[in-house]
Amino acid sequence: MGGNKYPGVRAASSTSIEIDFYYQNKRCKERLKLEPTPANLKKASNHRAAILSAIDSGTFDYAFTFPESKNSNKFAPTQYTVRTYLSEWLENKKPTIKASTHRDYSKTIRNLITPQFGHKLLHALSRNDVRTWAARLECSNKRISNILSPLRAALHDAHHDDLIASNPLYGWTYRRNEPPTPKKHIDPFTQEEQQKIFDTSTGQIRNQCTVFFWTGMRTSELVALEWADIDWSRKKIRINKAFTEASKVDETTKTARGVREIDMLQPVEQALLDQKQYTLLKAGKIFNNPNTGKPWSGDQVIRKSLWLPLLKRAGVRYRNPYQTRHTYASMMLSAGEPLAWVSSQMGHSSILITAQTYAKWISNDDHQGSKALEMFGKHLSET
Repeated sequence: MGGNKYPGVRAASSTSIEIDFYYQNKRCKERLKLEPTPANLKKASNHRAAILSAIDSGTFDYAFTFPESKNSNKFAPTQYTVRTYLSEWLENKKPTIKASTHRDYSKTIRNLITPQFGHKLLHALSRNDVRTWAARLECSNKRISNILSPLRAALHDAHHDDLIASNPLYGWTYRRNEPPTPKKHIDPFTQEEQQKIFDTSTGQIRNQCTVFFWTGMRTSELVALEWADIDWSRKKIRINKAFTEASKVDETTKTARGVREIDMLQPVEQALLDQKQYTLLKAGKIFNNPNTGKPWSGDQVIRKSLWLPLLKRAGVRYRNPYQTRHTYASMMLSAGEPLAWVSSQMGHSSILITAQTYAKWISNDDHQGSKALEMFGKHLSET
């Protein structure tokens, strides 16, 4: 009787109501977990009417309306699995992101995301799936965020391309309670250690070490440095690119503020003048691998073939080359150089980052204010 009153609606059992409708020229039947009372039959009829209206307007999403239905797979816009889509997405993303970013995304997708979700249909991947998985990961919140980053970006693009109804990770992050993370370890080289390094090094290696210690450049920036970047008349060094082992070609600097000019201090100017004899006529990169005569291929080869053996010969405790950047900042600030100037030389996005990172090295003159009093406070002593 209910089916006659509500076309396409009938009681299927004592606990369910079945509705049927045509979608893409196929008859579909779905059960609703409702007791077939008169009120629920009417509710099911209204639900069916909404479905028919969505079909007519072209906005009906089978998987979204009936996520547990076997029929939803038949009507998915494209039968992408997570594995297939992420593979295509990585390939299409390659020209638009840094090579190092693409490498990290690839590792995360290949080693973590695909083994876990690769078999699932793309449109069926839910936030609960990801949340349940993230809860089992034994790593920090930051690491989890890095793992989910490529998946979130890929799902964003899938939604933009109408492959899924929505991005299940949009506006959501997974965070568990954890103790505060320790600050990055800053371990500058002392003046005595620097002297040992310079006494041990010669030629191109000595020149490169000088530039390391007296410019605060990142290794990737130093590797990319070219003779055309040196403004001899203004005594400036233009930093506008970086080179990593993953990139194989020059890329943009780590941050937008990384594009900057560095003041060429006297030790750096002399080191670059000495370096001319080795690479100037090649009209390309300033620093070469002295073992091969070719430009450095990235930071790892510098660390392994130059830096580690050099510190060992000099009898200096090992720290990675990045600590030369920290050494530069600590020397400048300890000597009382203006914080804003040091921040600009480092290419930090904010002066606050410089202040927070190197607070212990910022010069603290016991006679602060004395210069201002001397210049502007003479009238006070006359009263």
